[in-house]
Amino acid sequence: MNLQNIFNELEKVDGEVFDRLAHVSRRGLFSSLTKKTVAVAAPAVMASAMTSAYGQSSQLPQNVVDVLNFALLLEYLEYEFYDIANNSPGLVPNQFKPAFEFIRRHEEVHVKLLKSVLGSRAIAKPGFDYSAKGAFPDTFRNFQTFAAVSQAFEDTGVRAYKGQAANLMNAKPILEVALQIHAVEAAHAARVRNIRGQKGWVVGGGPQGLPAAAAGVYMGEDNVIQGGANLVALLGSQFSTDAITEAFDEPLTREQVVAIVTPFL
Repeated sequence: MNLQNIFNELEKVDGEVFDRLAHVSRRGLFSSLTKKTVAVAAPAVMASAMTSAYGQSSQLPQNVVDVLNFALLLEYLEYEFYDIANNSPGLVPNQFKPAFEFIRRHEEVHVKLLKSVLGSRAIAKPGFDYSAKGAFPDTFRNFQTFAAVSQAFEDTGVRAYKGQAANLMNAKPILEVALQIHAVEAAHAARVRNIRGQKGWVVGGGPQGLPAAAAGVYMGEDNVIQGGANLVALLGSQFSTDAITEAFDEPLTREQVVAIVTPFL
């Protein structure tokens, strides 16, 4: 789960969340992120803002705790996935190890962010099924399978982010942070797709080289209607349908994201 998605979910249970964050963090947060802070450091800055906004974890409303713990569950899923892979001898070819170690570190930062906000109310890390109930039986024995699951996770993350971006329009500093994080997540997805011999971007709504079990990851990516205009009808004589779908990433709702990751839980 991306951080902007977390804040959107928080807004559903706490309509004042953006007011809280703006009050305590608007100037400091924004200025720190426009200096030398790299995108990967943004979650740590956000952790500080959240703690300041809500105070100690014991004061968090239960519904907020529930949302954050759901996000933490998903971050546990991704972090452990890359941690196991990077510690599995012979799984990741040497030329790709730096890329997957970099992604692992990002996911670790996200886990620490959520746990720092939740404190003693954070859920413990459960066990995960990275075979997705048998759909990927050799995830940590076959690099191609591991990379395919990684692509599914990263492409899902990018689309989940987009699904919540509009809800951050009333919180400019948070949106600024979210855009930086989104860029990092998109870079992860493009790198993994490149490693798998895929284009760096999604083409149509097809499987993108993934098995049928991952079909939900690309549901709706074949959309050609943007802003109410059918772009195939308008531009079809100049661009192929694939080219038009490549030009846009489509959003995922929270329910769609849950459906995608449930087999791994």
